[in-house]
Amino acid sequence: MDSSHDIAPSPVHDTHQPSDVERVSELARAKQQVLEQLHRRIVGQEAAVELLLVALFARGHGLLVGVPGLAKTSLVTSLAQTLSLAANRIQFTPDLMPSDITGTDVLEQDVTTGERRFRFLKGPIFTNILLADEINRTPPKTQAALLQAMEEQRVTASGTTHPIEAPYLVFATQNPIEQEGTYPLPEAQLDRFMLQIEMGYPAADEELEIVRRTTAPEPENLRAVLSREDILELQALVRRVPVAPHVIAHAVALVRASRPSESGAAERVKAHVSFGAGPRASQALILAAKARAVLAGRYAAEIDDVRALALPILRHRLVMSFRAEAEGVRPADVIDTLLRSVRA
Repeated sequence: MDSSHDIAPSPVHDTHQPSDVERVSELARAKQQVLEQLHRRIVGQEAAVELLLVALFARGHGLLVGVPGLAKTSLVTSLAQTLSLAANRIQFTPDLMPSDITGTDVLEQDVTTGERRFRFLKGPIFTNILLADEINRTPPKTQAALLQAMEEQRVTASGTTHPIEAPYLVFATQNPIEQEGTYPLPEAQLDRFMLQIEMGYPAADEELEIVRRTTAPEPENLRAVLSREDILELQALVRRVPVAPHVIAHAVALVRASRPSESGAAERVKAHVSFGAGPRASQALILAAKARAVLAGRYAAEIDDVRALALPILRHRLVMSFRAEAEGVRPADVIDTLLRSVRA
């Protein structure tokens, strides 16, 4: 029997109705089980795994950026197996058409009556976790096919709207070193990704373990830890996590400080940022902070959660100026300035 379909006894369901505080403890335990399963296949990348889980439970999408061979694709597919979710992978190429993603109408004929009718054939976008591999290799028109699904969790084709079953997450990968023949994502689409997850080279001991594992016999399938119903419950739980007014104020202050037109903006922001982050970044900071708190077993988001997530949430939302490019100033440098200028 394929062990990937065996779901362990749920750490969420119980004979009584647990309180939200009890559920937080259950999610923290479930997180450890998920990590144990993922580490059977993925070596290192703890920060990336943590951010993927934050995106999952905050109902956000993630953009994974890293050089080839860092297990970006394997990480997302392994996560889907561990959560018993349906997953599809699309390899983005220059000739990919929007209908290859969303689906298309096909003409069918009834063999008994001869009547012809159109039927919508759903594309790979209809899943729980969509892996958009090398998303910047396809033209903007095809990239835009994801926008409605990412924002509204539905697809409109030929005047008919088709809902996508929850949970729905898009994890896109992007190679930062091959720029020839690529199409940078427009700011409007980048803004729909809650997090940009940077994946770096492994440490020496981790690379040794990677080579050892990948040249050995294939490991057993991963065991599913959470069911789809568990995930929906936990996503709803994250939304109910309380946030103190001063934490929300701090998140908004960080985002507003990234805008060069804002009074009191730091000199580095004025000199090196053309456009700062919009209100969607403030919302992402709070939702992700809630998810981070719950994954740590806490039923309240704190300022430390917001500040810990500032880099992955803001770095892809800052439009840098020509001066920044000329002087080698990166979004991470600006965000470091924001964290120092906006005190906790």
